[in-house]
Amino acid sequence: MGNKEQTFQKIIEIAYVMFAENGFEKTSLAMIATEVGISKPAIYYYFQSKDQLIAYIFDELYKEIQQDIAVDYKELTSANFKEKLLELGYKSIEAQGKDPYFNKIFNQYVLLAARDESYKSQLVELETSFLTSFVEVLQWGVRLGVLDDTPHIEAKAQMLALVYDNIGNFMLTGNQLNYRAIWKEAVHSVIQGGKDDK
Repeated sequence: MGNKEQTFQKIIEIAYVMFAENGFEKTSLAMIATEVGISKPAIYYYFQSKDQLIAYIFDELYKEIQQDIAVDYKELTSANFKEKLLELGYKSIEAQGKDPYFNKIFNQYVLLAARDESYKSQLVELETSFLTSFVEVLQWGVRLGVLDDTPHIEAKAQMLALVYDNIGNFMLTGNQLNYRAIWKEAVHSVIQGGKDDK
């Protein structure tokens, strides 16, 4: 990796932390440049404005979230369906435990969306795909015969999505709850009668 690529990556990493900790309003490009160890004029080589940097990080987060909630249906069988659903939540809990800045910065984008229509529409799109992916997973479970085809299947999927999302919000506040057990209970409430899981 060349010096320009390394500097670019360092700008992203430092901006990510500073935006998460201080917010967009209280973080300037000059502050980021100082932390990176470059001059303020030098940072403009990489980003023409703070807004451009904010947008770049958002795009990266957007892609990461979509990747995290993507499920390869070919991997799901009647034998492993429950285990894979548990893994989805456990993976998210572990990732958020390792990255204390994720929910902080994501909440900055939620605040930004309240006054910026383009961020609002992208967040609505992301939320919709997030909910849809859970609905599709449970509908696949119906096809596999793991779940009963009830009129409430969509509501069950949305409940799982809300639990999944809110675990991250609670982790952000520092509440020391047993998040794995909470996710397990949510999955068990949807898939009743299955064998006990790890």
